[in-house]
Amino acid sequence: MHSSHRSITLAAALLVAAPALIAQSPATTPAQPVRHGISVRNMDLNVKPGDNFFLYANGGWIARTQIPPDRAAVGVFNSLLDKSRKNVAAIVREAAQSNAPAGSDQRKIADLYASCMDKNTVDSLGLKPLEPELDKVKAIQNKQELAAMLGSLVRADVDPLNDTNFHTMNLFGMWTSPGFRNSSVYAVYLLQGGLALPGRDYYLSDSQHMQVIRQKYVQHIAAMLQLGGYSHPDARAAKILALEQAIAKVQESLADSEIVEHANNVWTPADFEAKAPGLDWSAYFAAAGLSREQEFYVWQPSAFTGESALVASAPLDTWKDWLAFHLLEQYGPYLSQPFAEEDFNFEGKVLIGVQQQQPRWQRAVDLVNADLGDAVGQLYAKKYFPPQAKAEAQDMVTHLIAAYHKRLEALTWLAPSTKAEALRKLDALYVGIGYPETWRDYSSYEVKSGDLFGNVWRAQLWKYQYNLHRIGKPVDRHEWWMEPQTVNAVNLPLQDALNFPAAILQPPFFDPKAPSADNYGAIGTIIGHEISHTFDAEGSAFDAEGRLRNWWTPADHQHFEQEAKALEDQYSSYEALPGVHVNGPQTIDEDIADLGGVAAAFEAYHDALHGKTAPKIGGFTGDQQFYIAFGQNWGSKARPAALRRQVLTDPHAPAEFRADTVRNTDAWYRAFDVTAGEKLYLAPDQRVRIW
Repeated sequence: MHSSHRSITLAAALLVAAPALIAQSPATTPAQPVRHGISVRNMDLNVKPGDNFFLYANGGWIARTQIPPDRAAVGVFNSLLDKSRKNVAAIVREAAQSNAPAGSDQRKIADLYASCMDKNTVDSLGLKPLEPELDKVKAIQNKQELAAMLGSLVRADVDPLNDTNFHTMNLFGMWTSPGFRNSSVYAVYLLQGGLALPGRDYYLSDSQHMQVIRQKYVQHIAAMLQLGGYSHPDARAAKILALEQAIAKVQESLADSEIVEHANNVWTPADFEAKAPGLDWSAYFAAAGLSREQEFYVWQPSAFTGESALVASAPLDTWKDWLAFHLLEQYGPYLSQPFAEEDFNFEGKVLIGVQQQQPRWQRAVDLVNADLGDAVGQLYAKKYFPPQAKAEAQDMVTHLIAAYHKRLEALTWLAPSTKAEALRKLDALYVGIGYPETWRDYSSYEVKSGDLFGNVWRAQLWKYQYNLHRIGKPVDRHEWWMEPQTVNAVNLPLQDALNFPAAILQPPFFDPKAPSADNYGAIGTIIGHEISHTFDAEGSAFDAEGRLRNWWTPADHQHFEQEAKALEDQYSSYEALPGVHVNGPQTIDEDIADLGGVAAAFEAYHDALHGKTAPKIGGFTGDQQFYIAFGQNWGSKARPAALRRQVLTDPHAPAEFRADTVRNTDAWYRAFDVTAGEKLYLAPDQRVRIW
């Protein structure tokens, strides 16, 4: 059993890359003296900041830190991830001891956790909980019944603008959000799916590493089928891999999928029959509960055409085996020990290099967070996020937004009409701090203490029904997409909103006792990063109402594209592993946000000084402290398999290169006296300046 979010390395966000590798697997860092400000101990002062700023800021920590056997990576986010997990575990324990009435949120928290921890019951049941679903698959007689089964398994498990998570193991994934064309009501989006490996490159790359992955994957498919009681598992596994490779060939890449203008395709039910023949769409939509809908946003049209054709052309028996394997793969972690072990051996050991599974209690906490997040969040916010912290964080946000205002007004390349729209969008921005204004109601989600599989299955159905029921209803512009106990932050372009959960607003990112240089360099750049997403390649496509609308002049757009291309090229030149380069077009939105966040936070920091000179601390000037704090945000170590997976499937660049974005800011050169000849040096006309 591990978290119900199947992507082991992805932790829903527009903010994180290093944490995205870490969030599934936080490590307990050694106890250290409480510090308020940058950690000199974590630095390597023998490295010139102009040669390798990442190592200069983090080299000491990297040298003395080992990745524990149950982790894919470790990093500075870990202290907060560990703290949040322990706080949630305390909330769960209190709920378990409270004798809360049946049906209450506290009882559900306690019962869900208990079902995770009850290993004896889970093991005694074996495959039994999943057998009814596998029996339905075995009973499929024709392609119409196949379409109905595929439709019955649709889940709301993709979320492209919240965490850029395009991955679903079901044939297609469903997402509800404000409509691109009418952002006042919730619309339904459908996205490509069907792959159990993390992304299409795992199927299509000819590299030796990926060939080995595929060899181990087909062995894993066979092992899961054998555990499920299927005969001739090797032959079936080979056909399943071939089918998934065919699916991968017709899918769009992550870089292409991130271009939101390409996703603005409204199809009617008749359009599906005409543009994507092969799948019985009426049977599919009826089983998915979508037969009443008259309009769908189809995110990747060519994938729908290609995948539907494969439903028609691939043998029915192969599709049935594919369905059986996907059910075993998705729900194996919640079945008996043999399934959970085989799942971890591939998902953990092979895909991200983790050698040891996390303690069961940690996996149980993750599941409670995933399936009862708001119920836990209410208790978390009350207990761990005092009003003073909220007020101080809000004050920093005010300074950051003011800095963006000044920067936008000072831009000479923006036409007056574009600038006015940008300022209107900034002024309309909703910034949620700590926790949401309203909480989700879990009264219709049934939790049973001795039924782990059932709890997980019902949670996924509950989330799906929640999303179905709001299609066509008015949008809540203050809706949150993260729980307070989440160590992350997010920009929501369809709502023109930001969320900063309570759990990230703590040391080392936010410390009221630290110098302002440290706070602005740490949490300030994170806040600035999220504000900057409002004007990145994706965010700038939306207006102040959250509509997908072009509000740029052609000349402004051309200038923006030129600067973005220069940053893309800069990141594409970075090599994360030998022969494995960062994909600049895939990471560009996050790269723009990092650069804009640092620049705006630096300006906000100086505004907050009110003309005074910051005191030196440990021999470092205020400006040096600011940049070191930013660099220390990204201190991390990752296993090669996890790093490779991130480069292929994550819209964020690896941590080292996120720290290096400082090479585009003039103030960094002044702060550290960086000169020509040093490895990170860029001539002034080569430095990318967007916002």
